[in-house]
Amino acid sequence: MPELPEVETTRAGLSEHLLGRRIKLLKVRQRSLRWPIPEEMPQYFEGEEISELSRRGKYLLLSTQRGTALIHLGMSGSLRICQKQDELKKHDHWDMLLDNDTYLRYCDPRRFGAFLWAGMEPQSHKLLSRLGPEPLENEFTASYLYKGSRGRTQAVKNFLMDSNNVVGVGNIYASESLYRAGIHPNRAAGKVSLARYQRLVTQVKEVLAEAIESGGSTLRDYVNGSGSPGYFQQKLQIYGRTGEECLSCSSAIKQLKIGQRSSFYCPLCQR
Repeated sequence: MPELPEVETTRAGLSEHLLGRRIKLLKVRQRSLRWPIPEEMPQYFEGEEISELSRRGKYLLLSTQRGTALIHLGMSGSLRICQKQDELKKHDHWDMLLDNDTYLRYCDPRRFGAFLWAGMEPQSHKLLSRLGPEPLENEFTASYLYKGSRGRTQAVKNFLMDSNNVVGVGNIYASESLYRAGIHPNRAAGKVSLARYQRLVTQVKEVLAEAIESGGSTLRDYVNGSGSPGYFQQKLQIYGRTGEECLSCSSAIKQLKIGQRSSFYCPLCQR
């Protein structure tokens, strides 16, 4: 599933093509995504100028003076800018025709994404209202994590991936951050000290920033707004490297399941 760096890369790449453009037409070919696209969605957008494309967690927020739509890429979704002559593919589910005759096109083979109307107050929408802080903003601190984790017995990796605690730290980036911070992914969140949470917060910010700079990670279906893959997977130090040597101590990297997800760790460097 595209995580925060992939969504942020998509947002940044699309913004220059969308901001200030007027929407001539919204054509929905397939309404049945994770939640049905509202039938009235075209009337919300046609004739409106795009004023902002922002991000909250893994959601993109596409705004006009009339209101805001929430877009989620799901497991296999992508948004890209297309020209009129570009071939329409089987899983291209909706098009937004702009006033320069280019298209914003949504493709999603598995149809787990979303395109929903959130109105004038998108932050109060049920999908956004309970989200935790953004990991790259000042509200995400060691003290915040430490306080929220007291008495928690769940694995620190699951605690970090819970969007009610902090948004956008998915499986790949949680694994990488915990490795760099020297914290075992299965350690109880309530047993992690404030000093170790400080290291973790620092590493989360650094890992996400590096991933954004690299255009995200491409392990399966992700491409950015221009159809290009991300390259952060070339910098992965722990994720997906079961049996390979740890880059720090040369021990064999191990794998276990935590919350039905594959987790990777070094038995010597992480405790």
